[in-house]
Amino acid sequence: MSVLDEFKFYLEQQGKSENTSLSYLKNVGLYLKWFDESKGVPFTKLYRENVREYISFLKTVKDHKPKTINTKINALVKFNEFLIDKQIQNNFVLHKSDYQRVQEQYVSLSKFEKKDIERFRQIVLESNNIRNYALVTLLAYAGLRISEALDLKIKDINFVSREIVVEGKGNKTRIVFMNDLVKDTLQSYLKKRNQLNLEHDFIFVSNRGKKLDRTTVNKFFKNYSETFGQKLTPHDLRHFFCSNALKVGFSVEEVANQAGHSSIYTTMLYTHPSREEIIDKMNKL
Repeated sequence: MSVLDEFKFYLEQQGKSENTSLSYLKNVGLYLKWFDESKGVPFTKLYRENVREYISFLKTVKDHKPKTINTKINALVKFNEFLIDKQIQNNFVLHKSDYQRVQEQYVSLSKFEKKDIERFRQIVLESNNIRNYALVTLLAYAGLRISEALDLKIKDINFVSREIVVEGKGNKTRIVFMNDLVKDTLQSYLKKRNQLNLEHDFIFVSNRGKKLDRTTVNKFFKNYSETFGQKLTPHDLRHFFCSNALKVGFSVEEVANQAGHSSIYTTMLYTHPSREEIIDKMNKL
């Protein structure tokens, strides 16, 4: 078994999500590829000197941005933890100082205003696909991650109490509340689904009655975006939810709870003004 296979098993044992594991494995794999090509000897363990050389390579040769480099460092930190756990080495070689300084986000993460989201929803509605319309509405007005939405089961929704039980990152469960729009849209979709005899534990299913997958979602978002005139992703809808919730009076803590942010500092990024608001102020100078 290769060191990457062992690392994969280690991540599975820790309960890491599929997306997180794939990111770690990809970035550690890139480090091992660089090591093999530049050193010409088999990898045995992490050395601080090698890691510093690799970070320099990412900055100067690959011209990666700080956030990208930090993502790769995160993967190496987890890999270092794994190597220690397996007694392959006994020391951490990465330090906090290795992380690249990222310029503080000032403009809100949300790129779209409510009028944009409503136009996008109308495009989806007019495609006569009630499932896609329900999914888009849920993402935009309940703030779920796409992975969380696709993992929802019938038993997770209570239309009487307006509650959705969401299994979030790190297997953390939270309660998300539905407004009238989300409630009515989901009920309409499930009624239509029953008429088509598409019985399934999961809420969002394909036309063949199987759980809807990420690839299919990405394809129809791409198609709708072409009509919309701009690229809009499921995560853009989550960004919109957070920004819009703060605008209508939610507290930072309330948005953090609804969106499942592990840190309220993540939520606070949405308190910044939009690009349009900044440009409007610049024009008044």
